[in-house]
Amino acid sequence: MVMASADRARDLEVFCAVADSGSFSAAGRGLGLTPSAVSRTLDRIEARLGARLLLRSTRALTLSAEGQAYLAAARRILADLDEAEQAIADQGAPRGRIRVSAALSHGRICIVPLLGEFVRRYPNILVDINLSDRLVDVAAGQADVAIRGGPLPDSALTARRLGDNGRTIVASPDYLARWGVPEAPEDLHNHNCLNFSFRRAEPVWPFRRDGVDYALKVRGAIEANSGDTLSQLALDGVGIARVGDFSLGNAVAEGRLVPLLEAFNPGDREVFHAVFVGGPNMPARVRVFVDYLVERMADSPAKATTRRGS
Repeated sequence: MVMASADRARDLEVFCAVADSGSFSAAGRGLGLTPSAVSRTLDRIEARLGARLLLRSTRALTLSAEGQAYLAAARRILADLDEAEQAIADQGAPRGRIRVSAALSHGRICIVPLLGEFVRRYPNILVDINLSDRLVDVAAGQADVAIRGGPLPDSALTARRLGDNGRTIVASPDYLARWGVPEAPEDLHNHNCLNFSFRRAEPVWPFRRDGVDYALKVRGAIEANSGDTLSQLALDGVGIARVGDFSLGNAVAEGRLVPLLEAFNPGDREVFHAVFVGGPNMPARVRVFVDYLVERMADSPAKATTRRGS
């Protein structure tokens, strides 16, 4: 007669408890069993295997060579069982830690304000968010979800569109009073233009004149890796910056920053995606987090698209 799988799993738990505690009594207390019930379970396992797993003496219980091999296998099986049950449980009630990576400015302004409502919806999910302009390797497990701006390289990762963001050239009224208002893009050659310091960022700003797009090389005294920093420098009257609209907050509406050269704005927009490992085994916590971001951020219904590269 073949023993039920549930009974065999219980036998493995009993055997591991005895091996860990070194006595039937201690194992029984931890499992809610009598010492005699624990002993009968061990006898049953040994009879089924036809091997001695425990060497019993009046002073101690020790594992035989067969017992040591069986213990390693038992622990592996129980760990696999726990993992499988957790995966199924996650499908019904998302839980666990989700590691999120986002750029400093965009994450602080656009992602962090959404987290409060998310954790209220899903109290069993712990959000571990890392704000940094360093790109993490999602495929290698450095994050569960990364929020990326701009074109995505080819990858086997899945990307879902979260929306896009325009860019505006701005300066403070104080700076413009001291240095003048540029009337054409070429006037920027006489101004302190604040730039991004990313290695992938070129010191050029795009413009459109008479329907033709072109790039103008600009220069300035300060570079930074964050739109927040460039916006603050512009607010302080240090120079002219070209930053994402989300970095400006209410500064333009309140008159603390002035948009410049709008007639030459090419209308380019930076698209943002949530990037993650998709597929049928995607944890429920990742699925509901990405769905939530799409719900709150996307400017149009978004469908998952698979991209090649990371």
